[in-house]
Formats: sequence, C-alpha cells, structure tokens
Amino acid sequence: MKGILPLWKPKGMTSHDCVAKVRKLFYTKKVGHTGTLDPEVEGVLPICIGQATKIVPFLTDTTKTYKAVVSLGTATDTEDAQGSIIEKKAVGISLSKQILENVLQLFLGEIEQIPPMYSAVKVNGKKLYEYARANEDVERPVRNVTIHKLDLLDFDNDQHRFTIQVVCSKGTYIRTLCVDIGRSLGYPAHMSYLVRTETGSIMQKDTVSFNELEQAGERQQMLLPVSTGLKHLDVLEVDENMKMKVKNGQKLALPEKQLQTDPFTVMFQDDVLAIYQIHPDKPNCIKPVRVFNE
Repeated sequence: MKGILPLWKPKGMTSHDCVAKVRKLFYTKKVGHTGTLDPEVEGVLPICIGQATKIVPFLTDTTKTYKAVVSLGTATDTEDAQGSIIEKKAVGISLSKQILENVLQLFLGEIEQIPPMYSAVKVNGKKLYEYARANEDVERPVRNVTIHKLDLLDFDNDQHRFTIQVVCSKGTYIRTLCVDIGRSLGYPAHMSYLVRTETGSIMQKDTVSFNELEQAGERQQMLLPVSTGLKHLDVLEVDENMKMKVKNGQKLALPEKQLQTDPFTVMFQDDVLAIYQIHPDKPNCIKPVRVFNE
C-alpha cells in the first residue's frame, strides 16, 4: 500500500493524533504527515502512507494556502485566540479596502519573522514553548520566509477585524504574520481564526474527513497517487530499458532534457520510480535521492 491521504484535519486534534488514527484505520505503522497544524486549526493535512512516506520532506516543502482573520486591539501571548491577553488598545481607525491593501503590500515577497514563543522551534535543543511555559526568556532566531500572495477577502469595522488569504512558503507562521500586520496598522493584534485550504497541489475539494474514512469500505481507494505530491517537481520520463536501472538506484548520465527543478521525479508511464538530483560532485551525472521499490 502506498499513497497520499488528503485528510481534512478537524479542530481539536493534533497532527500527531491524526497520524495515530490513520495508522489504525489503514493497519500500518508507515505513516507520516506533511506539515503541522495546531490543534485548533482545521484544514488540508496530506498524510503519506507506505512507500509514500519517502516524499514527506518534498511535500512539506511546497507552498501552503491559508485563510486567516486578523483581530485588532488585543495581543495574546500565543498570538492566537487561545492565549492570554498581554496588550490592549482601543481601535480608533476606520478600516478601508485601500488602507488594508496598502499595508498587506508591505508583506509580499521574502520577509523576516521571529517565531512565536508558543511554537516548536528549537533553541539550544529545547522547544520555544518549553521556555514559555517555564517563564524563561530566550533569544528567538530570525527566519526568512516567502509570502507569494496576500489578498484581502473582507473586513468588519464593527469588530475591528479582517480576513486575509495567504499563499506562503513552508515555515511561515500565520499567527506572527497577523501580529506584524496589526503592528503596521498601529495596533496590537492576534489571529482569531485560521484554516489551511491548500498544500501544494492538494486542495480542500480533494480532501476526505475521518467520518468518511470510517464509513468507507475500500479506504485504499481514497489515497492519491504519489505523483500528486510531487507536481511541483519536473519529470524525467524513462523507457523500459532505463526503468530497472532507476529501480536499482543506479547513477545515470545527465539527460539531454533541460530540467526545471533539482531534484526531479523519474517516471515510467504513470508510475513514480524515484526522485533524482544532479550529482553534487559529478555534474554530468544524476543520482537517486529516493527510490520506490514497490
């Protein structure tokens, strides 16, 4: 069995909880998720099963799309609605489409973020949330992330909040983005709602719920092929003669085809055989990164 389960993660479960439940439903230990979602967040959580676990880091590396609500006037220690309020300020601004869109423009492209204290980022071998719970101060590392798209969906002047849609690189903290946007408007802020609507090429419409899984007779039919999780990589098609060399993990001569990504997927017909990359020491050769033996 191999494939990608396009799970719609429900609120109230950690990503690890979801993996544990999928292991039971599919009777296999070989299961891995492709990007953590906080317990109170719902959304697209692709889960790799069997040989598909080999592509976890590649699928994790894809862009993500979120819808989030930025609430002005209060900041929390967790940067979301679950935390304790640490700052308040009366909102004296009337939100408008033009004001908000001007501010959102400031966050497009590569930006710097300081991860929230309540996060799993490690500093000196210890997670930030462990420092936070112990009331210990620690210098947080600055990280570079990329915001590919940032659109205003709607705004509510009475509630001093607005909804944004974000397409971003892996490692982006939407909570922190909401706080920083609020700061640019001159107010403390927090993220009061978040949903992930896309991971790579897997969208909300492609997903299945745990309820649907539990009702299904043939759960394996709900799995997407491994190639779905690799659509962001270029493809090198090989013939029958080359197929066995690839499956045996052999180094190969650099193909004539100009490859648009490195690494890239090697396929025979509709079957993913391996993920290869240009050899770091021999630029005229390609070498395997992952080989699918089944």
